[in-house]
Amino acid sequence: MSPEATAQALAALSARAYRHMRPWTARAFADTLAAPASLLVATDHAFVLGRVIADEAEILALATDPDHQRRGAARAVLDTFETRAQDRGATRIFLEVAAANAPARAFYAARGYAEAGRRRAYYRLDDGTTDDALILARALS
Repeated sequence: MSPEATAQALAALSARAYRHMRPWTARAFADTLAAPASLLVATDHAFVLGRVIADEAEILALATDPDHQRRGAARAVLDTFETRAQDRGATRIFLEVAAANAPARAFYAARGYAEAGRRRAYYRLDDGTTDDALILARALS
């Protein structure tokens, strides 16, 4: 798949999956994918996009097609992302998740991620309110 087609496919999947927040645009995906530190793990039904810099990995986006949630798709791409990040030298992984996103928080907690910080009023919601971003972290072994 071409880089442009990949960015468009990721944007389409994020538009279906990100019901609680504004989805990424194809341009945002393309710009992120063009960076040398980027790391993408994707299947037809889920993806993780992040980056690895020095010994730290950061998850920028994870999405699962709503029709395929709770079937292991997110867990599979996350497992592969973690392995590939370790292969690049990462020893720790970080991400941000909306405080109100209980399903995502439970998913990450089950995978060993713990709260390492909070960004107050980080996310702007469509109704004009805001939500905090929880910074989650996990050591990679």
